Amino acid sequence: MKNNYQIATRARIGVIIPSTNTGVEYDLRPFNLEGVSWHASRFWIELANWAEESDSSGDDENVVFERFLDTMRAEIPNSIRDVMSANITHLMLGMSAETFWGGERGSREFEQQIKDQIGDLGLTTGAVASHEALQAFRAKTIAVITPYPKVGDDNVELFFSEQGYQVHKVVGLNCTSATAIAEITTNEVMHAVQQADADHVDAIVQCGTNLSTLDIFPELEQKMGKPLIPINIANTWHALRASGIKQTISGYGRLLEEF
Repeated sequence: MKNNYQIATRARIGVIIPSTNTGVEYDLRPFNLEGVSWHASRFWIELANWAEESDSSGDDENVVFERFLDTMRAEIPNSIRDVMSANITHLMLGMSAETFWGGERGSREFEQQIKDQIGDLGLTTGAVASHEALQAFRAKTIAVITPYPKVGDDNVELFFSEQGYQVHKVVGLNCTSATAIAEITTNEVMHAVQQADADHVDAIVQCGTNLSTLDIFPELEQKMGKPLIPINIANTWHALRASGIKQTISGYGRLLEEF
């Protein structure tokens, strides 16, 4: 008999989430595995309405989005500090744009900043998780869907190109705010997939952790005959595998079922 049912014995995974994000926790609901717990810690998003900021400042959406990331960076360390106090065994970053920024070098530098704070604790980032997921499928040519303006799309494309992938297309939905990402409709997602796809595309990656495609992609990838990888599922898969949890999980896409 277990002496304590509260403290997970296989993995206690801290999850860093923007204050505006509702997608990550929604997508984590099915993955309360035996001996695994997920512990969210939010960081404040000061600049949440990008369209409003653009109107008031006169700057275009690309400048505003970079300003959004700048303000976000200052808030992340306190969120990490807070969740580490729960004696977590692994840290997962539940935001994606920052992890791709500046291509391979920028991603690596950002990851190192986090590692400097967390020490020997395991770390999952969206950029690394999606890359390793694509490697598992042996994908060469990819397409990407994002909720970002063009500057975000460019940084995502730069990262994947520097990892050696042929990027067929990046479909950016250019949302007007951080919360508008969660309001993207199923029809809009389906249309973006159609825009992104081509016969020679091996896999499609969806960036933006506040956009949940968990209820759409598993069935769709069966129909299309190719992997569709939501960033939240890539993160979940990576965090579980990095924590030594190798069991496959059915019903939530090929990544968790096959690797």
